Amino acid sequence: MIDFTGKVALVTGGSRGIGAATVKAIAAAGGSVVIHYGSNKEAAMRVANEVGDENCHTVKCDLSVLAAANALWDDALAWKSRIDVVVNNAGIYCAENRAGPEADWHKVWQRTLQVNLMATADLCRAAINHWRNRKSGGAIVNVASRAAFRGDSPDHWSYAASKGGIISLTKTLARAYSSAGIYTYAVAPGFVLTDMVLEEFERDPGARARVVSEIPYGDMAPASDVANAICFLASGLATHATGQTIDINGASYVR
Repeated sequence: MIDFTGKVALVTGGSRGIGAATVKAIAAAGGSVVIHYGSNKEAAMRVANEVGDENCHTVKCDLSVLAAANALWDDALAWKSRIDVVVNNAGIYCAENRAGPEADWHKVWQRTLQVNLMATADLCRAAINHWRNRKSGGAIVNVASRAAFRGDSPDHWSYAASKGGIISLTKTLARAYSSAGIYTYAVAPGFVLTDMVLEEFERDPGARARVVSEIPYGDMAPASDVANAICFLASGLATHATGQTIDINGASYVR
């Protein structure tokens, strides 16, 4: 049985999609949750109201700003003076134009890597230092993507690269710190029915049919499927799986 009673989790990008589903699942299992959001305060408050204000704390932070994740960590830690689980879910999916101006190309790459990879690394560093200083364990679950293994579209080099970095980071931390009771995992979703994906489909009305046609399962995963996997990994029920990645893609990519 998954039980987060007495534990505090930090979930980045917790206002929508996979993040919101993860917040709800952890709270339902008895945990307290710090809900990070970038700009959508209304969505974050809806999630907070659903799980109960006494069970959560909301923090606004723009992870595209260098080192902003450190301020997020400090705010999150101050709430209950401990964090036991970190779920690095926040991410962006920005297209870059390889044939366009070089300055625009660099801007997309820098922003994508900062949000998807550097902010994740900063939070992992803060968590590991916290746990090692107090001589306690903890769990990190990083949300990567199917794109880390099979690549992405011709317009999303930076996204695929950032998610590949997440996988390597996860393996490195697992090898380095599992002996200290710090366990690190990744989940690699394919297409998930989130607001971010639906926004992409609105820009390209034929995209949804093309996406589903490549999924043997026959449909995209609900956010709850990913959240359930995250909760299992973070629960401490399979600590010897540290360093592993769980694929959640309807068999659209099988390793």
